[in-house]
Amino acid sequence: MANPTKISFVYSNPEDPEAFEAAYGEQLTLARKLPGLIRLQASKVWPKEDGSETPAYRLLDLYFEDYQAASAAASEAGPLVGATLEHATGGVVIAFAEILEDA
Repeated sequence: MANPTKISFVYSNPEDPEAFEAAYGEQLTLARKLPGLIRLQASKVWPKEDGSETPAYRLLDLYFEDYQAASAAASEAGPLVGATLEHATGGVVIAFAEILEDA
């Protein structure tokens, strides 16, 4: 049996956090429309206590039954990726990951 797979979006600190937040809801709506999505987890990185820049701004994890399901969803993710690239002015890393353990 294949392991579950997640697609992770790691958003770097945007140039304009307020503009990013205003557009972020659209990205979540587009993500929820992906076929085969079984779980969505949106996170915001806590600010550092010393006020220095965090290593990331937000995380978005999209969970699928397996790699094949994630790949099928990715083939239909053009609108999500387009919105992400438009609003992630600090940059974004998108990665597929096999979930090996989930405790």
